[in-house]
Amino acid sequence: MPQEPEPEQAARAARRLLFAEAARAKAPDLALLCLLIGAEADPGLDERGIDDVQIELDRLAGLLPYAPARRPTTAPAGSAARCPSDSGPGAWARNLAELLGTRCGFGGSPADYRRLQSSLLHEVVRRRRGLPILLSVVWMEVARRAGAPVYGVALPGHFVVGFGDPYGAHVLADPFAGGRPLTDDDAALLVAGATGGRLTEQMIEPAGPLDVVLRVLNNIRAWAQARPEHSAVQLWALELSLLLPSHPARLRHERARLLVQRGEFLAGAAELEEYARVVEAVEPAGADAIRREAAAARAMLN
Repeated sequence: MPQEPEPEQAARAARRLLFAEAARAKAPDLALLCLLIGAEADPGLDERGIDDVQIELDRLAGLLPYAPARRPTTAPAGSAARCPSDSGPGAWARNLAELLGTRCGFGGSPADYRRLQSSLLHEVVRRRRGLPILLSVVWMEVARRAGAPVYGVALPGHFVVGFGDPYGAHVLADPFAGGRPLTDDDAALLVAGATGGRLTEQMIEPAGPLDVVLRVLNNIRAWAQARPEHSAVQLWALELSLLLPSHPARLRHERARLLVQRGEFLAGAAELEEYARVVEAVEPAGADAIRREAAAARAMLN
């Protein structure tokens, strides 16, 4: 494979060091991490460009009307309280939908799933179009800056946001649909449409910043995997995933195989052998199969 010029290699190494440090911060900065993902795809997104996006998120937060907290209605015993639309969480959700969905035009459509830009925060802020999870990042970051009790909800196949107490009085909203409020039945339909399964309480628990980042990277990997001409995108998405403090071990196997597919046989074989050592204690048969993959990769050089 052709080598990158040294200045580009150095810039990428510096970005990745910053990404790793940000991921290990006590309170990870979700916007910064998503913007550093964008800088992998678009090296022209430099420090000033990243700051410009953060400033735009600040500006949008400044346009958000203050939503006073009100006492939620009492829920039946054993069930989560749902806030009416004029209560605190409901007002926050309504104001975000009015500002971002209606006035600013943030939203999504099926066509957005075909574009890599839909997974890059700086492009989503610029185009005001994106995947559900990136639009949810915009909603969360603007709301957080304005003091709203907001959190992400990683429903299978369709990320949404919640306002209020995730274990008490709360409101769910769908940024992909311009901030449309979601009832429990709406959320159940989204899950059924994505997986054929049923909505569970675990599915509506808050998603942490690093969970969101890993899911963003998973989306990018899936986009690139369906387009072999973009294997370089799949590779950097894998490499960033591996920099997160917690990630599935199988990603190392995927990266090794991808290196082989890209013609980097020695590097891929070495990583396959290292991964075999990692899994040998729990999957000895699997480790043997991986070593055979490594041997086959090395044989491709002959």
